[in-house]
Amino acid sequence: MSARNNATVPCPALGRRTVLAALASALPGWPAAAIGYPERMVRLVVPYSVGVGPDVVARSVADRLAQQWGQTVLVDNKPGASGIVAFGEVRRVLPDGHTLFLADTATMAVNPLLHATLPYDPVRDLVPLTLLFHATFLLWVGGGSRFRSLAALLEAARRAPGSVSYATLGNGHASHVAIETFAHAAGVQMLHVPFKDAGAMLAAVVNSDVDFTAIGMNTVAGLMAGGRLRPLAVAAKKRLPSHGEIPTLFEAGGPPVEMHPWAALMAVAGTPAPVVDKLQRDISAVLAQTEVRERAAQAGFEITPSTPQALRDRIQADIALYTPLVSEGRIAQL
Repeated sequence: MSARNNATVPCPALGRRTVLAALASALPGWPAAAIGYPERMVRLVVPYSVGVGPDVVARSVADRLAQQWGQTVLVDNKPGASGIVAFGEVRRVLPDGHTLFLADTATMAVNPLLHATLPYDPVRDLVPLTLLFHATFLLWVGGGSRFRSLAALLEAARRAPGSVSYATLGNGHASHVAIETFAHAAGVQMLHVPFKDAGAMLAAVVNSDVDFTAIGMNTVAGLMAGGRLRPLAVAAKKRLPSHGEIPTLFEAGGPPVEMHPWAALMAVAGTPAPVVDKLQRDISAVLAQTEVRERAAQAGFEITPSTPQALRDRIQADIALYTPLVSEGRIAQL
């Protein structure tokens, strides 16, 4: 509808908003900027392809927010370059709360360490809303692997640095960062073998062309059931409730490292504080819904809402954890 039509067609909702806005200007403390938000479609930019786990969770949250707001919430997939493509676009939009961003470990903590220049600044360009979810990685070998335990794998890595190989989805990917965090804590050097897609990566591990990888249970449950992949350990403080037979890294003879790649929801810097507050409240309400939590669990994730400050703390903790990996050359700068 054109601006001209908006001006001439009676709209009761618009009239109510005009009255509320007038009241807001007369009443100190009234969150005037949040009156009527959202006023149009909200776009949620997701730096992942359609159908992958984070996209599934994002769409579940978007559907519930749309129901709550009575406005369309469009999930706009912009995969590529570890989130750089998506983030570069988000930073150029109007900061009015109608564009949100699904940030993750790579965009907020890893990319700034790896790239001399970026088309964005994660601190300056975004406003934290809440953590959304985290996944839990396990270490996997092929069904016929030479390694029958994590202790055996680590022994081989210590005996001959570089003789044990691992597969990831590329330099700086969550799996790469997670495994090098583990290797750093264990004091070993291993051979990194990057792949462009998950299918090729998993096939290489299944065939023992590469020794192991790190990925979530949900992604490879079928390969595990068929005996083509075998878990060595779960990278968490506790065993998985659904697979209590798999030991933690520490129980299996490794360092007590946790591998929990995460995602979060962010608004564009400059978004009015009342709108940010409303977003935080409304998103928190959605994340508390059983249907959203169950949908995330089916995709292999745990919903983990947080305060904005807790999200900031998580980002800073990750930067501190990953900085030595870059300075030691375990993860190459680009």
